[in-house]
Amino acid sequence: MSTERPAHIAMFSIAAHGHVNPSLDVIRELVARGHRVTYAIPESFADRVAATGAEPKVYESTLPTGEDPGAWGSETIDYIELFLNDAIAALPQFAELYAGDEPDLVLYDITSYPARVLAHRWNVPIVQLSPNLVAWEGYDEEVAAAIFDPIKASPRGIAYYDRFTGWLGENGITLHPDTFIGVPDRCLALIPRAMQPNADRVDETRTTFTGPCQGDRSGEGTWQRPADAEKVLLVSLGSTFTKQPGFYRECVAAFRDLPEWHVVLQIGKHVDPADLGDVPAHFEVCSWVPQLSVLQQADAFITHAGMGGSQEGLACGVPMVAVPQAVDQFGNAALLEELGVGRHVPMENATADVLREAVLSLVGDPAVAERSAALKAELAAEGGTPFAADLIEAELRGASRAS
Repeated sequence: MSTERPAHIAMFSIAAHGHVNPSLDVIRELVARGHRVTYAIPESFADRVAATGAEPKVYESTLPTGEDPGAWGSETIDYIELFLNDAIAALPQFAELYAGDEPDLVLYDITSYPARVLAHRWNVPIVQLSPNLVAWEGYDEEVAAAIFDPIKASPRGIAYYDRFTGWLGENGITLHPDTFIGVPDRCLALIPRAMQPNADRVDETRTTFTGPCQGDRSGEGTWQRPADAEKVLLVSLGSTFTKQPGFYRECVAAFRDLPEWHVVLQIGKHVDPADLGDVPAHFEVCSWVPQLSVLQQADAFITHAGMGGSQEGLACGVPMVAVPQAVDQFGNAALLEELGVGRHVPMENATADVLREAVLSLVGDPAVAERSAALKAELAAEGGTPFAADLIEAELRGASRAS
């Protein structure tokens, strides 16, 4: 499906793998369909964006980088203040980058608040690309209230909401900040419907689940399963909360005496392999791996249960031991267990014995294998990248008819 004429589509995101990776294949598909796509992104992700055929529009972000994950803080108020600070700093940069080059449609990650401001200013349609779960009818009462009501009553929270409301008002937007962030005009959830809690209560006039949009990741490198590996286990805590040498040592201890398992242990940039002690030959210790390539050949996955890794595990039919670290990962871990393809192991319980038993019991259970295969087929049928691109083009056509 294609529109009558190529359009200029502008995408906005932050420099985080879990927010950029889900959109890349959709961007690649839109470029292949003849559209000009620009992508506002910090320099550290510019090459990754350029590889899709899109044009990076580089801006300076104030958000913490992977070099200092501790700078995110530890409380919800810490995170949300950082995102608002970044939005206020980024908006004038975006306005300058796009002066005289305004797009026909805006795409934006859930964290890119300035994108919605600019779409309002430019009077163009806007589509949110959500890399994780979306709100459902009753979400505010069932989930958000417990998190945000105490914040709204605190001095920091009052100051945060006053500042956010003022910033929106300066830009001609009268929405409450919670509505501005949580209720997009149009949303494509780039996740499997199976990973959405209370999916039957999601407003699907506003939100459409596309399923994973993984595409060809060979540009990230490929991995080859060793010929003598009876089983393959991938261990990864993603790209942010990786400074966990004690956890990695437990993983080594868990599979030290099981040479039939080839263990790919991704430890990130902040852990020295020497801190793991004596590592057996059937372990492959890496600072980074092409995760999707490994999962396509793996038998089990110990993961932090980020949405990206969780849906990649489901799409590859790989059972998962979920050891969540932060934010939505706890809910994802519980959902994987509920789906019958995972085991939730809290970080404080992640000893060698517990990890080994969890992996072996999952891999040895025929019911887990059957459920994993069924979910893999379900995800493959959801539409993915072509479906997402069709929906974006439909928004373009709708805007063209309206004008």
